[in-house]
This record gives sequence, structure tokens and C-alpha cells, in this order.
Amino acid sequence: MLPAGRRVRTADAFGRAVRGGARAGRPTLVVHVLTPSGAAADGATPPPRPAAAGFVVSRAVGGAVVRNRVRRRLRHLVADRLEDLPAGTELVVRALPPSAEATSADLALDLDAALRRARRGGRSSAGRPGGARSGADRSAPRPVGVGA
Repeated sequence: MLPAGRRVRTADAFGRAVRGGARAGRPTLVVHVLTPSGAAADGATPPPRPAAAGFVVSRAVGGAVVRNRVRRRLRHLVADRLEDLPAGTELVVRALPPSAEATSADLALDLDAALRRARRGGRSSAGRPGGARSGADRSAPRPVGVGA
């Protein structure tokens, strides 16, 4: 279990991380990482809180038992990685339906890869089936049989 100070709990904090953070997706999960911008060095602002994490596991993942199992597994994996994130970072991990069948090792690999990509500033969903297309591509129809 994550200590209370290490949890993203409010809707505002979740929204801030999802809308403003770097996003990276893998087959079993998507991470949103919001790293604080440089705080004032004058000492007038309090030091940022430690890195915190929140989890989104929808009904699409499975029933309540499955969702709670996935959340517990992700919480355990994230707890080991929070120390590597800068203070003040807000991390939101969204489980995708394949996470219900994934092993803990698969979840760990996907989490590490997604965190690496998000910390490099990845926000694009290009290259993912059904992902967003660039502005120029949105008006052009998709060829039949592509992306289905």
C-alpha cells in the first residue's frame, strides 16, 4: 500500500496529470507523468511533496475482483519506482483490459518502458492501432482495412 502522502487522490490532481502530463502507452497500461516545472528558488514556496501515484482501473478490465487484483499489482510495482521520480511528480497509471491477463513480470516491463518513454516527453499515440492521427491526417479518410 502506498502511504497517504504518496497517493494522487483528488479529481483535480488526476485531471492535471492526465491533461498536462507526458503520456506513454503500452499494451497493458498507459502512464501519465506530470513533472513539476522549476519551482521558485527564492525559498518562498514550500518544497514539493514526494512523487505520488494514482490508478485508474475501469470496468473494461473486468469485475471488481479482477480490477482490485490489477490495482494491487500495479500499486506494488509503482511503489518500487516512485523514488526514481523527481519530487512533486504526479503519476497516473491507467490499466487497459489486457492487464487482467498479464503476468506481474509483463506489467513490470510495460510500466518501465512506459515510464522511460513518458519521462522523455512522449505524448504521441502515433504507431498505435486506433491511435490519434496528426491534424493533417484527420480530414483524410482511412483506407479500407487499415486500422480495423
